[in-house]
Amino acid sequence: MDFTLTPAQEALRRSARELADQVFRARAARWDADEEYPWDNVKDLVSAGFMGLTIPKHYGGPGASILEVLLVVEEIARVCGVTARIVVEGSLGVVGALTAYGSDAHKRRYFPWVLEGDKPAIAITEPEAGSAATDLATRADESPEGYALTGEKRWITGAGTSRLYLVYCRMSSAPGAGGIGGVLVERDTPGFRIGERDRTMGLRGIPEGRLHFERCHVGKDQVLVGPGDGFKKLMQAYNGQRLGAATVALGLAQGAYELALDYAGRRRQFGRAIGDFQGIRWKLADMAIRLDAARLLIHRAAVNAGPGFPDALEAATAKTFAAETAQEVTGQALQIHGAAGYGRGLPVERMVRDARMFAIGGGTVEMMRNLIADRLLPTRADFRR
Repeated sequence: MDFTLTPAQEALRRSARELADQVFRARAARWDADEEYPWDNVKDLVSAGFMGLTIPKHYGGPGASILEVLLVVEEIARVCGVTARIVVEGSLGVVGALTAYGSDAHKRRYFPWVLEGDKPAIAITEPEAGSAATDLATRADESPEGYALTGEKRWITGAGTSRLYLVYCRMSSAPGAGGIGGVLVERDTPGFRIGERDRTMGLRGIPEGRLHFERCHVGKDQVLVGPGDGFKKLMQAYNGQRLGAATVALGLAQGAYELALDYAGRRRQFGRAIGDFQGIRWKLADMAIRLDAARLLIHRAAVNAGPGFPDALEAATAKTFAAETAQEVTGQALQIHGAAGYGRGLPVERMVRDARMFAIGGGTVEMMRNLIADRLLPTRADFRR
């Protein structure tokens, strides 16, 4: 197994790192403090060709692999988790679903939006359907115009800023997953209303909000996947998004580690650098080990996906380990910085807050462990007996 990047991949990674260090690093605190969407950064992402990275070349995109997307994501996440999330959702998630399941008309309409800077939003979560995604109640009832959507979504990343939404909804009377499909809804569609924003602990530059559908009419040509095996197809596409989330977590941890490593060499106590003390050295060594392991899990899943979607087990394993690594590494980075890390003058405390989301969003680590265990133990015992 070759772990060496190709010259083109290394150049892509280096280009992303330079943009992150030279441009995004100085702006990151602003998006957090003002809870402002980073439109200036989006313009730079478009200029660099970092939006719609996986869009096929014959639709105007770079046609990059999942691994190449993740190389860009990690470098940007080192300095700005919010901007890295935009790269993920502008290259995986909805974009991956459109590539696999969309019609030519879908691709010709929506891929230019992404290449121009739109981050499509996935709309799954509802007030009573979080981890239990198949319990969702939003309905798409057949109407003379096509379908009428009715329901509410919550905790939708990019609510209000995104132009395109992939809405998971109940399209038939079949219970559970069998009745669920996915419909493409544009932001200005009548009957679609952006609701209240949910204020968050971290990643404050990208809105998490509510969507309301009040007899929102969409044509039948806006159905991406119908019921039956639609939910399975949507979740296969979501594995790419999940791997992207793992990489944002990894990037945040890598950025915090780099700051801690530098600080340990500069900060002096008791007449020498704190990096000379074994307690600090062991912290840094453990951080480096976890980062390396998380990166290998992520890259394995990306490479094994090939031109398709990542395997659910490999994506879940990578996300679980990367999310928990991010919490551990950012926390230890803050500890190494001491009071300086706890203060708002340095980015470490922001990284701690940003990293916390990835053990929850996109599938909690508990749900990821359930998925992994189901693969290990496919026949589950009935403990109610």
